[in-house]
Amino acid sequence: MAVKQITPVFIEFIPETIEEGKLYISDVYQTAIHKCCCGCGEEVVTPLSPADWQLKKNMNRVSLRPSIGNWNYRCKSHYFITNNRVIWADKFTQKQIASVQAKDNFDKQKYIANKNKQGSNSEQDSDSWFSKLWLVIKSFFKN
Repeated sequence: MAVKQITPVFIEFIPETIEEGKLYISDVYQTAIHKCCCGCGEEVVTPLSPADWQLKKNMNRVSLRPSIGNWNYRCKSHYFITNNRVIWADKFTQKQIASVQAKDNFDKQKYIANKNKQGSNSEQDSDSWFSKLWLVIKSFFKN
């Protein structure tokens, strides 16, 4: 049976048993999981990050963006979770699914590349800062 409303459950660890109609959210591990809202029973894992899904909290209500497209499941269901409500979206053709997956992959690779570049720059900055500090310290011990 299709789910129309979903209840957020904030946890640290994902439970052994996932109940239908509940969205388990681990802020610690930046992951949410729920049973597919079409009623097929598949478990849907949504990593929470700028390159994946974003979780918005509003008091005791949650929203996930972008939509949840279960393209790899038999049901191929497609829906949004908005303020704890399940809002059904249009079914996608195989061509549309391939296009969305390619864009998602491109966006994720771009995000990772930018993160790696930021990390590299901060390492260089800290190396540069450390080198300058070392030169100053060494200057005190020169004759």
